[in-house]
Amino acid sequence: MARRSRRVLVLTAVDAEREAVLAGLATAGKAARGFDVATVGAGPAAAAAAAMYHLLVEDASRRLDLVVSAGIGGGFAPAAPVGSLAVAESVVAADLGAQAPEGFVPIAELGFGRSEHRPPARLSRAVATALGAAYGPVLTVTTVTGTGERAAELAGRHPGAVAEGMEGFGVAEAAAYLEIPVLEIRGISNAVGPRDRAAWRIGDALAALTAAFGMLPGVLEVEAGHDDS
Repeated sequence: MARRSRRVLVLTAVDAEREAVLAGLATAGKAARGFDVATVGAGPAAAAAAAMYHLLVEDASRRLDLVVSAGIGGGFAPAAPVGSLAVAESVVAADLGAQAPEGFVPIAELGFGRSEHRPPARLSRAVATALGAAYGPVLTVTTVTGTGERAAELAGRHPGAVAEGMEGFGVAEAAAYLEIPVLEIRGISNAVGPRDRAAWRIGDALAALTAAFGMLPGVLEVEAGHDDS
């Protein structure tokens, strides 16, 4: 019996990211036939709300195997340079918590919820390897980092962090409620640190995202074969 394609919902913040993903999937041929792509808006709250809508309404008739939060974001040097890719080992709510005299306290340590989600380890690592991507924590922030001090603080609190974005944790929260695995993939448009808009390379980051989604369907087919073996 032929194995069915994985059913995958890819969620981006904005239309430019969605178009980059679709351009990649268009090159993947039949391997991409189980993919849908939608936008959810910027920030974790919009992402969580729109992701849940898509999961419960737009995709209610499909049994999804995977949700992917995809887009561009900042990269932590030297792990994820501009124009490269990052894949999340963990999806972290980096600024959800409380400030205390001793420093930042994550919401999980306060006892009020989760601070991170972990994609399937074998799958996320295999995707990172196949895409040639940096692999480590990807931080979800509600305010994009704009100073060296803030970048150092985040890197110190989250050793091995490779990137930051604004939607991953929101998408992961929605997927977790329905017990659907999640991945996060980022094309790197800028270095996390002092804000220098002139140095951003959004086109390069979108091109990296297109390349990633040209390869991702084939990677998932291979991993599905491993699951069946």
